[in-house]
Amino acid sequence: MLDVSALAENPEHVDIRNAVRAICDQFDDAYWRERDRTATFPHEFRKTIAEGGWLGIAMPEKYGGAELGITEAAIMMQTIGSSAGTFAACSTVHMNIFGPHAIVVHGTEDQRARMLPPLIRGENCACFGVTEPDAGLDTTQLKTRAVRDGDQYIVTGQKIWTSTAQQADRIVLLARTTPKEQCKRPSEGLSLFYTTLDRRYVEIREIHKMGRAAVDSNDLFMDGMPVPVEDRIGEEGMGFRYILDSLNPERILIAAEAVGIGRRALAKATRYANERVVFNRPIGKNQAIQHPLAESWAELYAAELMTLRAAALYDAGKPCGAEANAAKYLAAEAAFNACDRAVRVHGGMGYACEYDVERYFRESIITRLAPVSRELILCYLAERVLGLPKSY
Repeated sequence: MLDVSALAENPEHVDIRNAVRAICDQFDDAYWRERDRTATFPHEFRKTIAEGGWLGIAMPEKYGGAELGITEAAIMMQTIGSSAGTFAACSTVHMNIFGPHAIVVHGTEDQRARMLPPLIRGENCACFGVTEPDAGLDTTQLKTRAVRDGDQYIVTGQKIWTSTAQQADRIVLLARTTPKEQCKRPSEGLSLFYTTLDRRYVEIREIHKMGRAAVDSNDLFMDGMPVPVEDRIGEEGMGFRYILDSLNPERILIAAEAVGIGRRALAKATRYANERVVFNRPIGKNQAIQHPLAESWAELYAAELMTLRAAALYDAGKPCGAEANAAKYLAAEAAFNACDRAVRVHGGMGYACEYDVERYFRESIITRLAPVSRELILCYLAERVLGLPKSY
């Protein structure tokens, strides 16, 4: 596979990339093609990543993590994204990076000691229960209720697009503990929990979708699920603020993954363009092939630089909202363009599963949609950076 990585990195970052790549190379396109075809979760891949200690890359060393930064996590996720598993492989891991962040920052010492080590070792698998059908990206409109009843809460409601819920035994859950009409602001009255996903009280329905079939997405229907008070993270009613702490890391990681996917597709397209001969010449000799691929190289490089800039700001404790959102936007667009071009360079064979670029293309689309749409990112930049009036 052609190495199109553009950055000269420090030795630690090179070591991270090489170690993660060595794991990913054990799982080739045939492995991921079969997982996609049969919609089978890649347990072997996740187990190998966990055994290597990578699930705790950004977790405190005290609990078994490596206590590295979002920069190092982004390098890891970009490397996974550039492997044969592309976004499906990333989706088995990235919940562990940003999801438990609220526990690290806002949890008690008892909660951190109880909750983090099993996640880092891969013994627990957590899903992220925030999005709801009627709320979408307007998190303040969540309707799932958690009603206090002595030393527990009783949770009732619905979540949607909850990844890995078929595999998960834990859930990071955002629910309303105070009715919205009793709050001064809609963002108040929401509480955050990390608790057991108790299937006696939860119905999980898988959503069949365009891409990333190897990693399930689900509707969750919770009916009276008990949650112990000690599983509430931080103060009651402050969950929305806690969730905000993980938004920028999530955008940075998605951006890194998208760059990885684009690099994988670009490498495949470049190799095919050199090998495929039509009219007695390699098709890569034609500028109609060369120029789009060269453009993708430039787009991916620019997106990578913005991603690492956002990660460096976050690790330094500085504001990075604009940079994190811009990174996610640029990387998703660059990945989509690279995957689209890879399919078209392959011609008719780009439509065939055996060449894999159609799988990369399908998986690249989600990076433009989640966790925030490209349009809302542009609105954010227009309002927060350029000072234009709010449009919605």
